[in-house]
Amino acid sequence: MTNPSTDKAAAPAKKPARRGFIKAAATTAVGGAAMAAPMVSTAQTVTMRFQSTWPAKDIFHEYANDFAKKVNDMAGNRLKIEVLPAGAVVPAFQLLEAVAKGTLDGGHGVVAYHYGKNSALALWGSGPGYGMDPNMLLSWHYYGGGEALLQEIYKSLNIDVTSFLLGPMPTQPLGWFKKPIAKAEDLKGLKYRTVGLAVDIFTEMGAAVNPLPGGEIVPALDRGLLDAAEFNNATSDRILGFPDVVKNCMLQSFHQSTEQFEILFNRTKYNALSTDLKKVIDVAVEAASADMSWKAIDRNSKDYAELKKQGINFYKTPDAVLRAQLAAWDKVVAKKSADNPLFKKVLDSQRAFAQRAGAWQNDYLVDFKMAWNHYFRR
Repeated sequence: MTNPSTDKAAAPAKKPARRGFIKAAATTAVGGAAMAAPMVSTAQTVTMRFQSTWPAKDIFHEYANDFAKKVNDMAGNRLKIEVLPAGAVVPAFQLLEAVAKGTLDGGHGVVAYHYGKNSALALWGSGPGYGMDPNMLLSWHYYGGGEALLQEIYKSLNIDVTSFLLGPMPTQPLGWFKKPIAKAEDLKGLKYRTVGLAVDIFTEMGAAVNPLPGGEIVPALDRGLLDAAEFNNATSDRILGFPDVVKNCMLQSFHQSTEQFEILFNRTKYNALSTDLKKVIDVAVEAASADMSWKAIDRNSKDYAELKKQGINFYKTPDAVLRAQLAAWDKVVAKKSADNPLFKKVLDSQRAFAQRAGAWQNDYLVDFKMAWNHYFRR
């Protein structure tokens, strides 16, 4: 559940307020009188215990620590966030309840992991998003009504948290396959791992789906409990050990093409913070979001190159499979919309935003692949 005072859609004045906060901080930093006699806070440090939903070695856990460091650096000795890896306090898929109950003060994960509580939550990440990329979906969330809808869903579940979304993820691969697939029919009967509404997509396509947490995927592949699996990106996949047990990776998919991360706070703990510390968190979310997207480009591209050197075979997912995903998605969302009014409400909101924003982006953006091919694909 988000904080109404920071809802961008409902309160357009948020951005100027933040700029005012930053400007005031900058003025204090350069003011001679302020620097001559700095105020030293004697307030007790507020410490918050966070848990991520990621193994300690994964780059996603690194992203969680990056966010915490930004908060800690800006807050000085007034607020300190400590981040634990998945399973340190609760299993990865139990993060939301743990934060809501106060077992944890906060956490770092993805909204799609809460899919079992309300299928509408998986729409923050699963599926083709009506052609939106993950950054566009974040735009919908903060400026197109998504934030208020997420708050409405959490309220309906009696989940008392403050939620921030950040970090648009690059398009995720179809996954790692013991045998590459050439057509949609090749998925039938395949033991496959995914999460969120992607479970429904691949089930509709005939796969036998098992939504395992990240740390359990590679052992399951190694023991033959899975024939194929997806996680997220070249860096995470390499760190988690996919190339040690499978040699074929299929790139491009619509099953999780719009995903982003979620920062959760226990609402009582968050509301007890001073206004300026809340602003620190707000600014840290946006800074971490930008930094994560830049770091992902650097690290994912390096690890993609390293995986190629290791002899991993990469294949583009055939267009026929991508079209079959879209057809399966249409069937899934039709069923969910009929059963769940909140699901339909979120979907309708996304569709309206995507129709407008997508028309603009598709008309305005140049085909960057053309320029890359001009210089590098001789």
